[in-house]
Amino acid sequence: MSRTIIYTFKEQEKTLTFSYSQYHTIHEAVAAAEGIDLTNYLRMEQQVEAVSSGSKAMRDFRDSHFRKLGFGKITLAKKEHRGIGEK
Repeated sequence: MSRTIIYTFKEQEKTLTFSYSQYHTIHEAVAAAEGIDLTNYLRMEQQVEAVSSGSKAMRDFRDSHFRKLGFGKITLAKKEHRGIGEK
């Protein structure tokens, strides 16, 4: 099932269709959509995860790295709940 990502890149708000079968995180999806290679970032993320005791260090590292790349808000759009038979 696909979801919609709403994100800001270099002061421009954009949307993107996202599926967990294609990408591990929404951050990987938006970077791929903008043509950014995350190879070095993913390596460093693994190192931060190995030495940190909680998820806050990971979030801070990820958020600061993506701000440096030019991203602002990155979030999943709310799901639309539709009744039976509605399109």
